[in-house]
Amino acid sequence: MNPGEVPTASVSDLPSQDLVLLDVREPDEWAAGHAPEAVHIPLGELPARAAELAELPDDKPLYVVCRSGGRSARAAMWLNAAGIADAINVAGGMKSWHTEGRPLVGDREGVPPEVL
Repeated sequence: MNPGEVPTASVSDLPSQDLVLLDVREPDEWAAGHAPEAVHIPLGELPARAAELAELPDDKPLYVVCRSGGRSARAAMWLNAAGIADAINVAGGMKSWHTEGRPLVGDREGVPPEVL
């Protein structure tokens, strides 16, 4: 599978409820701001932690997000090729998520959430 074959969806096409979202950004990016219900597994840790994805609902697509869509495209391509998940890349990543007005939470006390 090449990057042009990775299933992709825009933020506006994502379901507003029952969304299964995997954030593959680095810990500092996650702490600054992330989707409230997202699961966090950094891209570099994905192969070692792939078994954790078995705990997610398997009757829905797994949407994969990063900052702008590059890392999540690689993650979705790997997940699909390995047969681990029905993964869909989120075009534009968390930058588009924030621009579209989707909820954002952060882990830094006293600092408003932001997309790094």
